[in-house]
Amino acid sequence: MDVTLRSGPDFTVRIVERPGLWMAPQALADLSADLRRIAGRTLDAGSLTYGVFSGDHARMGAVIITLVSRRDGTPVAFNALAVMQLDTEPRPTEVLHLGLVMVDPDERSKNLSWVLYGLTCFLIFFRRQFRPVWVSNVTQVPAVVGMVSQMFSTVWPSPDGGRRTLNHLLLAREIMATHRDVFGVGDDAGFDEDQFVITDAYTGGSDDLRKTWDAAPKHREARYNSFCEQRLDYTRGDDVLQLGQMDVAAMRGYLAREVPKSAVLALLATGALVALRRIVLPAVHWFDARQSWSILRPYRGDKS
Repeated sequence: MDVTLRSGPDFTVRIVERPGLWMAPQALADLSADLRRIAGRTLDAGSLTYGVFSGDHARMGAVIITLVSRRDGTPVAFNALAVMQLDTEPRPTEVLHLGLVMVDPDERSKNLSWVLYGLTCFLIFFRRQFRPVWVSNVTQVPAVVGMVSQMFSTVWPSPDGGRRTLNHLLLAREIMATHRDVFGVGDDAGFDEDQFVITDAYTGGSDDLRKTWDAAPKHREARYNSFCEQRLDYTRGDDVLQLGQMDVAAMRGYLAREVPKSAVLALLATGALVALRRIVLPAVHWFDARQSWSILRPYRGDKS
C-alpha cells in the first residue's frame, strides 16, 4: 500500500506499507531522513536506537509509515506502525502496534491525531473486508491512553470499563515474549499480567521517550489522567500495554467523532480504492502470462 491524500488545506498524508521490501534505496533513504528530521524537532536531546531509527533495513520491511507533510513538502509528523505476527493457535494473529508517533511542536494543535492514530488501521480494516484488526499500544502518556480507549473497540485496560478476555491475555503474553524490541523494552523489564503494566520499561533503547508525570501530556477528560497516575510509577518508568480492535463499531465511531466532516468522503473513497486494489491486482497478475503462478503456470523463462 502506497497512498497519498489531503488533510485539510495545509497538509498531505502519505501511507507507505513495508517500504523496506520494495522501495528503491534512495527513496528509502529520503523517507528515513524525513523521519529523523521530525525526530530532531521533537526530542530535546539524544537519539533513539530502536525501530525505524535503528538503521536496520529489515526493520523498514515490517512497518507501515504514516507521514504528514505541509503542502510545500516539509515533514511535520509521522507514525511508524509496526506489523507484528504472533504465533497463536489455531492460526497466527497479525497485530498492528500503534508504534512511535512524533509531531513537530509547531503543529501539535492542528488536529492530526485522527491521521496518526486511526487512519492506517481504518484502511487496513477496509482492505481486510471489514474483518476485525487487533491493535496494540504501549505508552505512559494519559492523552494517548484516552485516545486509544475512545478510538478502538474492546480496549483493555481502560478506565472506560470492559474486561480482560483470554484473547487479551494470550496476545499480551506473546507480545511480551517475542516482540519487546518493537517498542524498545528490554528483557529485564517486568510485566504485571493483572494490570497490563510494563515495569521499568525504558531500558531497551527508548530512554529518550521517558517522561515525568508533569511532562506527560494530559487528556482533556480527567479519568484518563487519574487512571495513569494511579496505575503507573513514573519515577520507575512504567508503561501500560493496551490491546483493542478496529471493527465495524470502532469504524463508525472513528468516522463520527475523530475524522473532520470535510475529510469523510475522501477517506471513504481512499478506503474503497485500497480495497479495490486487493481485488484488481490478483486479476491483473493472473492474466499476465509473464508471471509465475505456482503449479498452475510454472515459470519457464525464455524457453519454449
